[in-house]
Amino acid sequence: QYNNIEVLAYVSKVQDIEATNVDHDTFTMEDVDSNIVRCPDQAVAEKMLQRIDEIRKSGNSIGGVVTCVARNVPAGLGAPVFDKLEADLAKACMSIPAAKGFESGDGFAGTLLTGKQHNDEFYIDPVTGATRTKTNRSGGIQGGISNGENIVIKVAFKPTSTIGQAQSTVTRDGQEVELRGKGRHDPCVLPRAIPMVEAMVALTLVDHLMMQKAQCELFPNEAPLELQPNPMGSTARRVGGPIPKDVQMAVDHGAPVSQRVDEE
Repeated sequence: QYNNIEVLAYVSKVQDIEATNVDHDTFTMEDVDSNIVRCPDQAVAEKMLQRIDEIRKSGNSIGGVVTCVARNVPAGLGAPVFDKLEADLAKACMSIPAAKGFESGDGFAGTLLTGKQHNDEFYIDPVTGATRTKTNRSGGIQGGISNGENIVIKVAFKPTSTIGQAQSTVTRDGQEVELRGKGRHDPCVLPRAIPMVEAMVALTLVDHLMMQKAQCELFPNEAPLELQPNPMGSTARRVGGPIPKDVQMAVDHGAPVSQRVDEE
């Protein structure tokens, strides 16, 4: 197990019933598997189960969202263009049957925010000296590259197409007929999708770890420590610990870093 990476998924939404009280740093597989809906929020899981049962009795089906969290992923996986980490995660997860949507971090909800609200501001961890982010709206990936925080993605799954209610369709030879599904068909595929999403995320991370080792560790950074970038992420540690405050002030004189922005 590389860097103690842990990949866990759970059902976060069934129709409009959403689990919003799940701590992505601490929830466990036991929490997820504690109910048949596979939602670690027990109170919300009961509402989800009730909704699914109502739909099942009517011979219909419903969809929802699976959230997947990858912890302890090191910073630096991915690329800024052709091998963007979230792009490969999206390709893998959208290859799962019934998957119809993909989000990374805040996803579409981020469109409602301003840049100031959406940006994940950086800070120095006072214990490890590593660069961390105060929030994780980017879902652990910035510019197509992992930043060492939790990777958080969401995959939307459509309702099962085969249902017990009559539907109009057309046969191969062009005849309009009525179709009613028979046999056992899940009213909601979300609980079954959990291990599939986890597997796709894990496989994608392994691919990127192998690419990282082949491309970046072939020529290790042998520059002096003071010229190397500060390590990033929840599992990173700076050699010697955090830079003392007095040394930081001597370097930047306490002034904010300026960034030139060209505007037309």
